[in-house]
Amino acid sequence: MKNQIESGHITPNILVVDDVPANLKLLDDILKHKGYKTRPVLSGELALRAAEKEKPDMILLDIMMPGIDGFEVCRRLKENPDLKDIPVIFISAMGETVNVVKAFTVGGVDYINKPFQAEEILARVSTHLEICWQRSELERLNSEKDKFFSIIAHDLRSPLSGLMTLSEIMAHDSGGLSPELKKEMMQDLSNTARNTFNLLNNLLDWSRMRRGYVEFNPQVFGLKALITDNFTIAADSARNKSITLINEIPDEQEVFADFNMLQTIIRNLTSNAIKFTPTDGYVTISSSPGEGDSVEISVKDSGIGMSADLLSNLFRLGANTRRQGTEGEPSTGLGLILCKEFIEKHGGKIWVESTPNEGSTFIFTIPNA
Repeated sequence: MKNQIESGHITPNILVVDDVPANLKLLDDILKHKGYKTRPVLSGELALRAAEKEKPDMILLDIMMPGIDGFEVCRRLKENPDLKDIPVIFISAMGETVNVVKAFTVGGVDYINKPFQAEEILARVSTHLEICWQRSELERLNSEKDKFFSIIAHDLRSPLSGLMTLSEIMAHDSGGLSPELKKEMMQDLSNTARNTFNLLNNLLDWSRMRRGYVEFNPQVFGLKALITDNFTIAADSARNKSITLINEIPDEQEVFADFNMLQTIIRNLTSNAIKFTPTDGYVTISSSPGEGDSVEISVKDSGIGMSADLLSNLFRLGANTRRQGTEGEPSTGLGLILCKEFIEKHGGKIWVESTPNEGSTFIFTIPNA
């Protein structure tokens, strides 16, 4: 947290409470000099109102004040579900053990005796902000992990069940299935296996990305050849729906990117475009100059498009964006989240232009060679 504050990424807001103006000004000056935002108040009642109006990241709280004292202020804060997680550091001249114990009992995280030193104030503030940030980050990661396992459980069950059912029917066939039906079932098996394989690839890539195990090795290479390779991989899926794949990337277009990451991005966007495009449609990939030293790559389809509600949740893990393709193909939304993270790894961005029943265009930027 300290490094984040000093680099300007985070500016914590600290509520400072003391009924002695001189103490209040001294604390305010110490904290502001270090780059913190402060809100000084002179009483417990004002502190509670200020905390409810603009939730601070931390509270420095005196004990002996007219009206309600610091112990009561802290007790009320901890009773409020919206404010109970704010770290409270008591600063008081009441250094007796009984008061220190009471400060921790009502919910304080630390106790500083007056007169205090600026270095001690800053060290303890920095430490507890770091602890608070780490706890928040851990809660976020645990929530993300739960959503991740939910996706695995939900989206692997269906294709694996289909594979088991089809394979059992074919294994126990004693000649009663017609050649046409066998061919159709084999095609279903192939499609289900391919979809499951793609899902597992995305799950593995996303998991490795989150754990920091994915190497980032940008290099210069031709974009058109990469698109051609991906179209070859997607050819069977496109052929089954009579979808035309169009590569409009200029021969001379080069990019500075991680080859494997960009291949994963194109694979997912092409697969999605085919999935949500009806029979006899098209998928076109093109490029144009972007801002600065970037190139915009567009993946456009003639598919079913998306509503505004669906668009707003596309890149959120666990959001309800699942829907079947035009021929019942499964979809998790995880591929798009992976695309976004890989694109942002390159310093780029991704956005979507779409209208229901009029197709979609996914556009992203990548460094130009």
